[in-house]
Amino acid sequence: MTATLADVIALLDRRYPPSTAESWDAPGTVCGDPAQPVERVLFAVDPTAAVVDEALAWGADLLVTHHPLFLRPVHSVAATTYKGALVHRLIRGGCALHAAHTNADAAAGGVAEALAAAIGLVDLAPLTPLDQPALDLHVVLVPTAHAEAVVDALAAAGAGAVGDYSRCAWTTPGTGTFLPGAGSHPAVGQVGQVERVTEERVEMVAPPRLRAAVVAAMRAAHPYEEPAFQVLESAALPGGTGIGRIGRLPVPMSLRHFGEKVAAAIPATEQGVRIAGDLDGTVTTVAVVGGSGDSLFDAVRSAGVDAYVTADLRHHPASELRERAAFEAGGSDPHRGRPALVDVAHAASEWPWLAGAAATLERDLAAARPGTTVVTRVSTLRTDPWTARIASPVPTPPGGPDL
Repeated sequence: MTATLADVIALLDRRYPPSTAESWDAPGTVCGDPAQPVERVLFAVDPTAAVVDEALAWGADLLVTHHPLFLRPVHSVAATTYKGALVHRLIRGGCALHAAHTNADAAAGGVAEALAAAIGLVDLAPLTPLDQPALDLHVVLVPTAHAEAVVDALAAAGAGAVGDYSRCAWTTPGTGTFLPGAGSHPAVGQVGQVERVTEERVEMVAPPRLRAAVVAAMRAAHPYEEPAFQVLESAALPGGTGIGRIGRLPVPMSLRHFGEKVAAAIPATEQGVRIAGDLDGTVTTVAVVGGSGDSLFDAVRSAGVDAYVTADLRHHPASELRERAAFEAGGSDPHRGRPALVDVAHAASEWPWLAGAAATLERDLAAARPGTTVVTRVSTLRTDPWTARIASPVPTPPGGPDL
């Protein structure tokens, strides 16, 4: 049995919900027929021409990238533009293109978690947690003999889904009492006589968007003319997903050794690893953000970590953070204070996610559609744009240029 593009995208969206993407982002499917079969999936950080070449040469039916090909709105995908030409080549080659960007950054098992795991962090938590979606709690009182049928009906309408589990319900016994009035047609008891019935209190959660459907399913399955039920909306609480991760090293180490550990955990680039901080200082707690992360300096400072691993750090924000750290440490030495900064190449910080994403897709498809498999592959092409680094020949002498 062969999966369709729609099957695969549904599984990707379940792992990396588009609703968790940043408002400015543009994740999703760029091109591809939902009905087309998918047997080979290539994962890469960037949808560059070289990566497209690799996908087509391998015979991929789907290219999944972290970075979107189109991050801003476009009005044309004409083949006379380089991005339009890539889309045309993919379509002619029968290869769909799908991006999971900041929604993959935030996800459990996503970009930040993969980077944190690669450098050996444990006890992970989101740096900036996203609120869990609010849920309805459906509470229904039903005669014990009909409780299982009502649970089944609510589950069929979408209630009771918790993570990878379905038909989740809580039931507890009790006694219901009521007095049928004139004009009623009680399923149990007689008009004008107080009735007591052994009942079950059934509780199941469901997304608010399914509220009407779940209530209708309950009414259809319930034996009573007037079921007793409640729908309670839960508060939104911080969840286990969100941009970035904080964690700790199982064994504290110097900043120098930690920087070497980071360099060994990610693909080699011309930039290597840049560090701002005391190389002999101790690192125990760490924050990580894959990709450009200087916009999260406030969250990193609030987390109180010893070091921050990210990419694309700019001069002024980094300098100001270090100056502030030195001031709060009681001096003006820019090497003092925390957090130390560990700056790596953008694509290198996101690459560790690819292998886990590929393996997860294979497992999810096998579980969702037994007998259906896809072959996945992770691109090892370097998409970092920098091709060389030339070190300064000698240190700048005192009184040299003020940069």
